[in-house]
Amino acid sequence: MRSIALIDCNNFYVSCERLFQPKLEGKPVVVLSNNNGCVVSRSQEVKNLGINMAAPWFQLKDIAKRHGIIALSSNYTLYADISNRVMRLLSQYSPDQEIYSIDESFLDLTGMDSMTSLTEYAQSIRGTIKQCVGIPVCIGIAPSKTLAKLANHVAKKQKQYHSVCDFNAMSARVLDNLLAKIEVSEVWGVGRRSAERLQQMGIATVLELKYSPAKRVRAEFGVVMERIVAELNGVACLELDDVTPPRQQIICSRSFGVSVVALEDLEQSVIAYTTRAAEKLRQQHSLAGGIQIYIRTNPHKEKSPQYQQSILLPLFEPTDDTRLLCRAALSGLQQIYRSGHAYQKAGVMLTEIIAAAARPRMLFDDVAAQQKSTALMATLDRINRRMGSGTLQLLGEGVRKSWSMRRGNMSQRYTTEWDELAVAR
Repeated sequence: MRSIALIDCNNFYVSCERLFQPKLEGKPVVVLSNNNGCVVSRSQEVKNLGINMAAPWFQLKDIAKRHGIIALSSNYTLYADISNRVMRLLSQYSPDQEIYSIDESFLDLTGMDSMTSLTEYAQSIRGTIKQCVGIPVCIGIAPSKTLAKLANHVAKKQKQYHSVCDFNAMSARVLDNLLAKIEVSEVWGVGRRSAERLQQMGIATVLELKYSPAKRVRAEFGVVMERIVAELNGVACLELDDVTPPRQQIICSRSFGVSVVALEDLEQSVIAYTTRAAEKLRQQHSLAGGIQIYIRTNPHKEKSPQYQQSILLPLFEPTDDTRLLCRAALSGLQQIYRSGHAYQKAGVMLTEIIAAAARPRMLFDDVAAQQKSTALMATLDRINRRMGSGTLQLLGEGVRKSWSMRRGNMSQRYTTEWDELAVAR
C-alpha cells in the first residue's frame, strides 16, 4: 500500500510573524491582503471568534477593538523565504517530494513503515521543522493524495491525533466512520459549485461520495471527479495538474496606496503588474496571445470625476517575454489613459494562453531571437528566485513607487534583508 503524506503549515503567515515577534503568541492575530483589504491568515484565537477567511478588514474594526485583534500587513518576502526553508527540510525525508503551495507539500513515504511507525516518523518531521524553522505543521498520511488531504484535515481538527493522522493505520470501519462525518466540500478538488451539485444528488458527505457509482459521477462531472472517487477508495491516480490545471487567464491587479494622476506612475504600475503576470506565465510553461489593460478611478468618491476603461490587445505571436508583454501593455495604457482623473486601480490580464510546447511555427520565425529571449527570461527568473523577487526588473518599473499598495503594518523582512535583521534588545 502506498503511503503519501501531506505536510501543511499551520496558520502559515501568522506563524511566520510569530517567529520574530514572540509577543504575538497566544494573541488573536490576522494577516491582511494587499492594501490591508481582507483577512488571508488567522491565528487559532481569531478562528475561535468566528471570523472567516477573506473577511474585509474594515468590517472587523469593532470586533477587533473588543477582542484586541492584531492586524499585520502581508510580508510576502518573509513568507516565501520561510517556506523555502521548510520545503528544503522536508526534502530530506523522502526522495519523492511535490510542493503543492507555499505552505503545503506531499511526500511519498511508501516502504518507510518497514523501519518505523509512520506516525512516529511524521512526529519526527514535525519536531525537526519546529526546532529548525519554528513553524508548526500538521501531517496526514493515506494511500492517495485526496485521502492524505482529508487525513491532514482530521489531524488539524481532532486533538486526539496530536497533529498527525495516518489513515493507513486505521481499519476500514474506523476510516469510514470518520469520512461519514466530513462534508463533501472538504474533498480536494471539489469546488463550491460541485459540492452544491453533489448535495442535490444526495451526496453530502465524503463517505457518500466514496461509494458513489463511478459511471454516474463521470457522467455528471467528468473524468477528474471519477478519479477523485477512485482516490477516496485508496487508488492513487491524481496528479497535481488534475486539480490545479494551468490557468487560462492570468490576472495581476492592485489598488494603489494613494490616488495616481500622472501617466508615468500608471506606466510604472502596469509594467510591475505585467512583470508579475509574465513570471506566473513562465512558471506554468505557457505563452500568452493577448493582453488586457484596465484602469479605473475610485467609485466610492462620487464627487470626483469618474472614469474606467480597458483595452484588449492581440499579440503578433504568443510569447512569455516580459519585454514584449510590457511593450504591448504600455501601448494599451496610452490609448485608454485620460488626464484629469485620480486613478485608484490598474490591472493586467494575460489571455489566449497556450502551452509553450504548442507554440505555432511561422514561416519567417527568428529562431535565434526566440532562443535568446528564452535564455534571458530563464536567467531573470533564476536570479529573482535566488536573490528575491524584484532583484532584477525592467527600468520602467521605477525605483520610487509612490503608487505602491499600503502596507503600514508590515513586519520586517528578517531573513532576507541585512538592515532588517532581528536585533536582541
